[in-house]
Amino acid sequence: MAEVAVKRPSLRGRFITFEGGEGSGKSTQIRKLAERLDAAKLRAIVTREPGGSPGAEIIRHLVLSGMGKLLGPDAETLLFAAARDDHVRTVILPALNQGVWVLCDRFFDSTRVYQGQLGHVLPGLVNAMQRVTIGDLKPDLTIILDVPVEIGLERAAARRGSAVADRFEAEDVQFHQNLREAYRQIAAEDPQRCVLIDATADPDTVASKIWAALREHLRTVTTASSA
Repeated sequence: MAEVAVKRPSLRGRFITFEGGEGSGKSTQIRKLAERLDAAKLRAIVTREPGGSPGAEIIRHLVLSGMGKLLGPDAETLLFAAARDDHVRTVILPALNQGVWVLCDRFFDSTRVYQGQLGHVLPGLVNAMQRVTIGDLKPDLTIILDVPVEIGLERAAARRGSAVADRFEAEDVQFHQNLREAYRQIAAEDPQRCVLIDATADPDTVASKIWAALREHLRTVTTASSA
């Protein structure tokens, strides 16, 4: 089926988020999806969290430098919330309201996993920060890229080269294993929004899986809304 099959009559754009552990290939796959949407004559922007807006990028530097870890998991959660609030208000919502597709590298699922499940921040705080920063906004589809920890860390190290590992890449293997299981749990608990993609194959094969999942999701949503 041609790419134009993903078009829809609504003026509001689609919000697609990508999640996964270190080295799962999120950046590569977001770029490939953006190129495919462009070929289908659909406007799309690529953004990321933490970051994506001037204010949020400043906070990103603080978090990835390790400052958030020094302050403790609760404070780190608040930093992420502040970054997300700026990102949503200044980038995501304006783009969606203009009919633009927003492809985001990480969103609230990352907070639920990194700070909530692995950082043991109380669910009440995580949920409160989610309500304050995004309200009713949820991704139309979340692609969770799944790779074995060893493969992901090898990819991350190759990508990093001689640079110093950031705040999260520097965690131990057990942390990353727990991270993978937490993402798989999210995919299992919310199958209407999340699709778990085996990302161990070559990038083009993974991109084809993502495109097929996106088309199937839009077909299902269209069928349900017209029923």
